[in-house]
Amino acid sequence: MQPFVYNALPARVIFGSGTLSQVASEIQRLGCSKALVLSTPGQAKKGEALKAELGALAVGLYSNAKMHTPTSVTEDALKLLQKLQADCIVALGGGSTIGLAKALALRTDLPQIVIPTTYSGSEGTSIIGQTENGRKTTQKSLKVLPEVIIYDVDLTLGLPAQTTITSGINAIAHAIEALYSAEANPITDSLAEQGIARLAGALPVLAKDLKNSEARSDALFGAWACGSCLGVVGMALHHKLCHTLGGTFDLPHAETHTVMLPHTIAYNTPFAVAPMAKAAHSLGAASAAQGVFDLAKGLGAPYSLKELGMKEADLERAADVAMSSPYPNPAPLEREKLLNLLRDAYEGKRPA
Repeated sequence: MQPFVYNALPARVIFGSGTLSQVASEIQRLGCSKALVLSTPGQAKKGEALKAELGALAVGLYSNAKMHTPTSVTEDALKLLQKLQADCIVALGGGSTIGLAKALALRTDLPQIVIPTTYSGSEGTSIIGQTENGRKTTQKSLKVLPEVIIYDVDLTLGLPAQTTITSGINAIAHAIEALYSAEANPITDSLAEQGIARLAGALPVLAKDLKNSEARSDALFGAWACGSCLGVVGMALHHKLCHTLGGTFDLPHAETHTVMLPHTIAYNTPFAVAPMAKAAHSLGAASAAQGVFDLAKGLGAPYSLKELGMKEADLERAADVAMSSPYPNPAPLEREKLLNLLRDAYEGKRPA
């Protein structure tokens, strides 16, 4: 057995169907009584319904969570939180809402209960990404790790096909990076392989039948597994590029991960042969890079940056921003090679 270091992250996970009904008891279990509910504008009605169900345990709803966690939105939400004297945060939604909950917890250290409705996996990590003045930065802190994660499979049954697929591949990206991380270990490797396999098996089923509860359950478990892996180890090239593209050029989060993942895998595979062989096996493919590309394209997901609205003229700038701060990665970071990677992703080429 290889030597390794593994730091388990403390979190209470409740998984099942109909588990949304347990939010009130979890607020009380934390010793709290004045929850601020968070959502995006698109899920405001669900946020209102949850607030009404919580009754006196909820003091308000903030329904303006935004993608990439802009600091201006966080400051706006913080004012409401302080005005209402909330003593905990309840986030209902995907990565945007959970990102806002983390940003508020970073500033207040209030406990969080998060109820994911997509497969972003953000809830399983102590990582927060925030955008200010067109620049997205990340940091790690246990202050942003949710105290309670409530997975309710029923909440994912209405998730649209496009969001289902792209957020699922976004989750797979967490596990892929965990496999070749400098901090990889046998425990996260096992969890990463499980997560990839569950999602790779569930997404084709859900593309044909969005209401398949067994596939929804597998996908939600896979998202937790993948997110938990990334929470333990460090991020590398893939997440760095996606944060650059999302924060600087305002590209959609999950779709950007979906487009970029095959190309970042291909860039790193020569320097991470064994880890990417594990990924390929979990995907049921001969090649991890081609397996992810074929999965995304075959399910109708976007597979080029051009489709997402990226301008070809901005590729040079994206490479410069990505190179501006060093970070661990299996393959050496070389600007021209990164630019070629970005060009391939822009055109939507299948990795060689």
